[in-house]
Amino acid sequence: MTDKLTVSVLGTGIMGAAMARNLARAGHAVRAWNRSPDKARPLAEDGVAIADTPAEAVRGADVVLTMLYDGPAALDVMRQAAEGLRPGIAWVQSTTAGVEAISDLAAFARERELVFFDAPVLGTRQPAEAGQLLVLAAGPVDARDTVTPVFDAVGARTVWTGEDGAEGSATRLKLVANSWVLSVTNAAGEALALAKALGVDPQGFFDAIDGGPLDMGYLRAKSGLILEGRLSPAQFAVSTAAKDARLIVEAGAGGGVRLDVAAASAERFERAAAQGHGDEDMAAAYFASFDEKA
Repeated sequence: MTDKLTVSVLGTGIMGAAMARNLARAGHAVRAWNRSPDKARPLAEDGVAIADTPAEAVRGADVVLTMLYDGPAALDVMRQAAEGLRPGIAWVQSTTAGVEAISDLAAFARERELVFFDAPVLGTRQPAEAGQLLVLAAGPVDARDTVTPVFDAVGARTVWTGEDGAEGSATRLKLVANSWVLSVTNAAGEALALAKALGVDPQGFFDAIDGGPLDMGYLRAKSGLILEGRLSPAQFAVSTAAKDARLIVEAGAGGGVRLDVAAASAERFERAAAQGHGDEDMAAAYFASFDEKA
């Protein structure tokens, strides 16, 4: 297998578009499709061929990469692509699909004789654009050479979690990591909202924790977006965070554990989206602390 591949990217939102660009910059032939064509067309300037249908995008590809909203969306698009798929093609499924959806996606892969890789990524817009994502991957050892050039183009590191993508080990790890990210995001927003309510200068809070174990770069980064009004373009959107939070709650319930913080996080993200912040950075969940859009 040559290191230069034909890669089909289905889904060109914040993450998918960045991944397609980095694949093209790495010298791969990239075809992209998106349900809203306007989100895919700018990729042509980076040498990406824009397809009108999923089937057109995947025809003749070595690797298909899906980065869509959720598991049902990924399955629907792959069904649309079915006539263009050939047996033996590698399917890199990077959508945060949730535990339950993985079995349906893997079943489709078996039906179509695709080599299935469960491969969600950790990171937001900036690391995605820089090709510095963390790839969490599970899939057969004997087919990894095919997808390694793809992972190298979009990520700084790949962590292999298992040999069978159908088991969803990579997705499970992604949900655990996301549970932490979403909880910290909401905790930062609530701390700033409380500071506002109590008339406390946020800088006083940062000075109090400076350099100690409670301080962290992520807190300061998300707080900066809120305090400086830099919530657009989103690094990771409120609406997507709400979806991921719900998947985390469902996964916990399926494992017999109650995730109260994750459930509250989902409600905050959904409330912020209802206030009109759905397309803004997930730090905009800050506004869910107030009755109206601030």
